[in-house]
Amino acid sequence: MHVTGLGIHGFAETLAVDEPELRVYWRVESPERGARQTAYRIRLDLMDAPGDPRGAVWDSDWVDCDATRDIPLEPEDPLLPTTAYRWSVAVRDERGRESTSEPAGFHTGYQNSHAAPPLSPNRDIMPDDSLLFRSWFADPDARWKGRWIGTTSDRPFYVRREFELDETPVRAVAFATGLGHLQLFANGAPASNHRLDPGWTDYHQTVQYAAYDLTGRITAGPNVLGAHVGNGFYAGEQGDRFFWPLYEDKTYVRYGNELPFVAELHLTYADGRRETVISDQSWRIRESATTLANVYASEDHDRRLFPTGWTAAGFDDSEWRQASFIQGPRGHLRYQSQPALTAIETRTPIEVTEPRPGTLVFDLSQNMSTMVEVSAMGSAGDRIVVRYGETLGDEGVLVMTDPEFSEFGTHVYSTFTLAGTGEPETWQPDFSYAGARWVQLEGVAPMDDDGSSGLPRITDVRGHFVSSASARTGTMTTDVDDANAILAVLEPTFASNLQSLHTDCPQIEKFGWLEVVHLLANGTQYIRDVEDLYTKILRDVMRAQDSDGLVPTMAPEIRYMTGPFRDSIAWGSAIVYLPKFLVDAYDSTGILADAYPAAARYMSYLQGKEVHGGIIRHGLGDWGVSGAYGNGHANLETAIYIDCLRIMASFADRLGKLADAVAYRNKASEVTRVYNDHLLEADPETGRYRYVSRDGLPTSITAVNQAAALQFGLVPAEHRADVEAAFIAEAEKATFETGEIGMRYLFLQLADLKRSDIWMRMARREEHPSYMRFIRRGETTLPEFWADEVRSKNHDMLGHALEYFWRGVLGLRSLESAYRVFAVDPDYTGEFASVSADFASPRGTISLRIDRGAQSTRIHVTVPANTSAVVTLPAYATTVAVNGEPASAISPDASAATLSLTSGDWRIETEGTA
Repeated sequence: MHVTGLGIHGFAETLAVDEPELRVYWRVESPERGARQTAYRIRLDLMDAPGDPRGAVWDSDWVDCDATRDIPLEPEDPLLPTTAYRWSVAVRDERGRESTSEPAGFHTGYQNSHAAPPLSPNRDIMPDDSLLFRSWFADPDARWKGRWIGTTSDRPFYVRREFELDETPVRAVAFATGLGHLQLFANGAPASNHRLDPGWTDYHQTVQYAAYDLTGRITAGPNVLGAHVGNGFYAGEQGDRFFWPLYEDKTYVRYGNELPFVAELHLTYADGRRETVISDQSWRIRESATTLANVYASEDHDRRLFPTGWTAAGFDDSEWRQASFIQGPRGHLRYQSQPALTAIETRTPIEVTEPRPGTLVFDLSQNMSTMVEVSAMGSAGDRIVVRYGETLGDEGVLVMTDPEFSEFGTHVYSTFTLAGTGEPETWQPDFSYAGARWVQLEGVAPMDDDGSSGLPRITDVRGHFVSSASARTGTMTTDVDDANAILAVLEPTFASNLQSLHTDCPQIEKFGWLEVVHLLANGTQYIRDVEDLYTKILRDVMRAQDSDGLVPTMAPEIRYMTGPFRDSIAWGSAIVYLPKFLVDAYDSTGILADAYPAAARYMSYLQGKEVHGGIIRHGLGDWGVSGAYGNGHANLETAIYIDCLRIMASFADRLGKLADAVAYRNKASEVTRVYNDHLLEADPETGRYRYVSRDGLPTSITAVNQAAALQFGLVPAEHRADVEAAFIAEAEKATFETGEIGMRYLFLQLADLKRSDIWMRMARREEHPSYMRFIRRGETTLPEFWADEVRSKNHDMLGHALEYFWRGVLGLRSLESAYRVFAVDPDYTGEFASVSADFASPRGTISLRIDRGAQSTRIHVTVPANTSAVVTLPAYATTVAVNGEPASAISPDASAATLSLTSGDWRIETEGTA
């Protein structure tokens, strides 16, 4: 047995871990069948003293347990700030054999920085040793020493600090942030591959900082740290361009009007000495060559103003001025725990067209969240206009097809002004990304220009696909071309919207609407490991909550909404669903104790919204039906309310709040009774029961109404057959008569009933609603609504197909504790004769392949060590063999319906015809 994959829950990178209590995880691997961990032992040491008894921090001793996730580190003393640690895990297998992992390292930040932002610029009149402020400055080693600095303006700037060292440190870790975003440089090169650090937050409450490992980059002799800082949402800059929070109702209020920067470089030497370089007035600063940094993909960059070589040591910054101390944001500094944004792919154009003189259009072949890179040669002052778009008009130029957002089509662009160096000059945005497939360059020469045009010549165009660096987890393929085409569109749609929050789209809004976060979570985890990202998002949600308990529809609340657009349970319930998702998908409970009180306040708030003794109907209902409006408000919103009450009861059980658990269960039972009294009725003609809409828009009987009641377990047992029949009758109309809220429950009900035939008929419709209509029209991501031309063509709110394929067609889902036990329950009766997938679950890679022939079905499943699988067999199977032996010899509890399998590689063959 081998121990791999060591990590800390909630932290994608571990260079400035700032939680006082840490929970860790690992995986065990073994080629042997039935391999399982029976005990573990964790050792924690100071990094600089491994094996030295003086460096030993904690030894758990042997713990008889098969758990590999959610394990607390429990040293007697708190972890030291800004200190490097290493930890390792030893395990015993079922035969008592021991194996020890390679050590994993982590570096701490400031555990108390959540409650103490960097020092005020008034430090001169509030000295550290002042009696009045002594408690504030207590334990100075455990808090930030860097100071907020800037130009005292809201314009992008460069800032640098040159310093000299007598010897090379054995470790160099930088902490830095700049708002809205920064790029950090060290000795002439980027400090990392990160883009758009730090993540977006409510800067009045939390400001994230990133950490960078500069070990080996900082050496004896001259060194330089530098940063480029731009606006982001912190001090959003419109200029003369589109900026949504100021577009419709001008509700955007800046968090600050001075762009701030703070940094610390922590150096450790071989003899144990430590040194810290901090941001202060010794840093030199000047305005940026980026003169506009609009987060909606409009940046202006004048290469004539660019200080070539400014990130390298030896640069002459004598004309730069001294940095100024500034107040900085209100929010407390917190380590950027979610994965950084990186360029996950780079695309070059597959076609270049010239729709009109001076304009070139480059087709990157994929709609995506992109940072465009343009290289050109020309004369000093030549100005290139860069536009980005998702749709080409009839004339071959970019268009915005939604007339209500025509300004987005005309007022989103960047300008690149050349310095005229005689060499290719390259630009790409530093502080924004665009949602685009095509790049349109204006004021440029034809590609075959002989120099007679006098216009700048383009030498290269690239599109860098910017997304969360969260690990990819799963791939699936089938023998059905249409299904594969839909899967291919889903992947870039989701990736485009996984940023430092789960955005609705990468171009026109970029907001963190909360319904997509929790509704798509279970689908997203099949293709990306989103534990760390969703932990950060949950904190965003908790901080967005109002004092009365309301959870707004977006977090951070960048744009201020009113009515149901701010208060809707299908959005606000993210405060309940996200901790449940983290527990179910990743066995991650570290944030649950903090989330529970916030979720409880939200449930109390909802109780004040009840009508008819328990019905909830005040929100947006099934948003997205027929364009935008919702329907079935009481049906969906009350079902979600009941589900949240039940989830809260399970949280209360876990946290030992037994009285709360009883109260929530009783409340859920009472609201369920009201729900059925209000919405379940007999058809006056047939006498068969079904659920009807009584709230919102037209009163109706829909598949979604039935699916919601069935999926949430609200249907009385005596009426379940009737309701399932009503569901099938509506679903067989084969239209997606659902908005984005009800869609998930509609799809899951089809999955449970093994009706992929209905689902595929829906998907293949010639007219909308139809997934295949999008693909036939050449879309490479999913548009916002079921329509040919919409304002956004890269929304993942229609992406519930992803969860459907993994759960409904392949049949993979977790049954217990983050895939400690998982189900394989494929659809054996549809058109899919072959389905295969690999899924890097939290406990190891699950591989599946299902092949159906005319007389037999073969199932190949790899079950990771320390896990088990329950495989549902075809109902028509007459004989079952496992690895060439009768099923009963391998799985003693085998039944005609299922097999229980321990870890190993299993080949199941059944005879029988469907």
